[in-house]
Amino acid sequence: MAVTLLELSKVVNGEVVGDDSCVINSVATLSSALEGQISFLSNNKFKNELANTKASAIILKTVDPENYMGNCIIVQDPLVAYAKIAAILHPLPESTGEFHESAVIHPSAKIADNCTIGANCVIAENANIAQNTIIESGCYIGRDCVIGEDSRIYPNVVIKHGSLIGNRCIIDSGTVIGSDGFGNANENGHWVKIPQIGIVIVGNDVQIGSNVVIDRGAIENTVIHDGVVMDNLIHVAHNVSIGENSAVAGCVGIAGSTVIGKNCMFAGQVGISGHIKIADNVTLTGASNAFQSIKEAGVYSSGTPLEPFRQWQKSNFRFKKLDDMARKIKDLEKMIKELK
Repeated sequence: MAVTLLELSKVVNGEVVGDDSCVINSVATLSSALEGQISFLSNNKFKNELANTKASAIILKTVDPENYMGNCIIVQDPLVAYAKIAAILHPLPESTGEFHESAVIHPSAKIADNCTIGANCVIAENANIAQNTIIESGCYIGRDCVIGEDSRIYPNVVIKHGSLIGNRCIIDSGTVIGSDGFGNANENGHWVKIPQIGIVIVGNDVQIGSNVVIDRGAIENTVIHDGVVMDNLIHVAHNVSIGENSAVAGCVGIAGSTVIGKNCMFAGQVGISGHIKIADNVTLTGASNAFQSIKEAGVYSSGTPLEPFRQWQKSNFRFKKLDDMARKIKDLEKMIKELK
């Protein structure tokens, strides 16, 4: 797709500096861009690449005549503007409205206009799929599921019975939504499975990565609210609620019945205990573990920072001696008081 710089600037509410008739056909990094491509600068540590870039235009926050004299679009946030421009220049295929001949669709399923159903999909009884949604090959949509309009379900996704998916959602390959939660009761040393009778509710404009598992509620529902974005390899246990516009990075595990507020951000490998509450606007840094409720917004960390192995051995040895050291300090304080 070829678009002029002026047309792109209108999409991002930006101001063109230079030739607004310059034609752009794709995006690229500053270092790899060629003629006809547009790049962006959102981090000043790459500022030195401006002078040597071959891009036809750059998305910038401010004009930088010392480093770059070419065409540019000036915007408030270059990364956000890049995302919008990239979506225009590199659009995903639209729905064709076709159902592959190998798809198995129950007669009671309701599929709206202009939906695409890929090869080897199974659409179970009473499923309801809204207009312009794309279900790619190998997907299973269980009974009584509802999928909103303009959503895209990538290959080999499983959405189990009763799950509700909102509008404009993206669910990537290998993800399972509505699997049974891990609920068991112990009777004299033997595990008795507890039926998981809740469902999963996914709001509008939610992005879910690959190989994510979201368990259905045990009694009440598991809820992923509007605007949540989730990376790959995440486990969300039964009855969890994730608040609006929160972001969850890869390999995060969230135990059952935890309530997460709005606008939270969890970095990779965060672990969250069950039955706790996390306030709005909380950030957990990588590999942190939350074992108790967090009542105030802020940035929280836990865990041991990386250090050279020999130093880590020493630190770990000293850590194990903390109780002894505490007792010795207490004894010394007592002796000092007696001397006084």
